[in-house]
Parts: sequence; C-alpha cells; structure tokens
Amino acid sequence: MKKTVFCVALVAALFLAVPANAQFKIGPKVGVNISTLSLGGDLSKNFKSSNVSSFTGGVMAEFMVPVIGIGLDASVMYTRKGSDLKEITTGASEKQHTDYVEIPINLKYKFSLPVVGSFMSPFVYAGPSFGFRVGDNFADQYKKKSFETAINVGIGLEFFSHLQIAGQYGWGLGKAMEFENDVLNSALNGKSRAWTITAAYLF
Repeated sequence: MKKTVFCVALVAALFLAVPANAQFKIGPKVGVNISTLSLGGDLSKNFKSSNVSSFTGGVMAEFMVPVIGIGLDASVMYTRKGSDLKEITTGASEKQHTDYVEIPINLKYKFSLPVVGSFMSPFVYAGPSFGFRVGDNFADQYKKKSFETAINVGIGLEFFSHLQIAGQYGWGLGKAMEFENDVLNSALNGKSRAWTITAAYLF
C-alpha cells in the first residue's frame, strides 16, 4: 500500500511541477513486449532464458512545454513479461510469465527536423517504471516479487501531433523471481529485461 501511495504521489508531484502553459494530451496506448529474464545465482549455469512475446495496453497522459519541447509522460499499463526458461541438462523448458499493472514515468524531449517538421517529430525519453504484480504462472517453488522497479530508455516518432510510435528497452532493477534450495545451498533468480514497441493516439 505504501508503494502505491508513493507512486501516485510521485506522478502528481511531477505533473504539478510542469508549467501552467504546458500542452496536455491523453489517449490509449497499446503494444508488444519481447521480454526475458537475466539469470543470476549459482544455478543460473544450468538454465537458459529465451525471449517470449507478450502484450501491453493502457492509457497515457503527456505534458509538454511549448517551444522548448521538454515534458513528461506517464502511463497506467497492463503488462505481461516473461521468459522461456530451459533446463540445459534435461532440455525441459517452460514459458513463464508475470502480469503487472505498470506505471512508467518519463522525461521526454521532442525536436523538429527540416522539411518533415510540420507532420513528424522525433522524440527521446527515459525514466523509471513501477510494476505491481497481479498474476503469474511461475511454479510454486519460485518466490515471486509483488513489486518491480525498472528503468526505461526509448525513442519514437510523433505524426501529425497525435500518433506516437515508440520503441524502448527496460532493465528490471530487482529480482522478478527467486528460487533457493536449502539442501543444496544453491539459488536461482531472474531480473526482467524487455524490448517494448508501442503505439499511442493522444487527444
């Protein structure tokens, strides 16, 4: 609960810090994740993690300061991340996933290009995201984390001041899952890594 309150307060504080003459837009945002787990622990040598494709969707709000092209965006997204986890010795594999309600908050910069600037504007962005686990299909022996923080960096194009196509890479900062074997005194853990391609239409 404290983490939820913190995230909501952070979003509100960032938006209140934007100048009063900022341009505000809001609209739906959908996309696809290509995600995997970066494995750690002494058991990681026995496993291989491969990419899986999944979905993301929600709503995005954007505040941009005119002329200088700097602003903020924040989204509330339903996101699925996962991995095809394969045990090397046996060849057994299983697709694992975790579902999140994710809140990414980005600092964004838009700039104009000669000739095409009237209808197309590139942008870059970066910022943290806060994910709250709402479901998963991991086996019972894995410890699942209820909260995940990540850092996202992305680029995109805005068309006709409404349609935004973006691609980003996200690094999970904490462990998305963890396994410990007390008998063997060994462990396996994984941090999320994801490429995400999205399309948003802002009004």
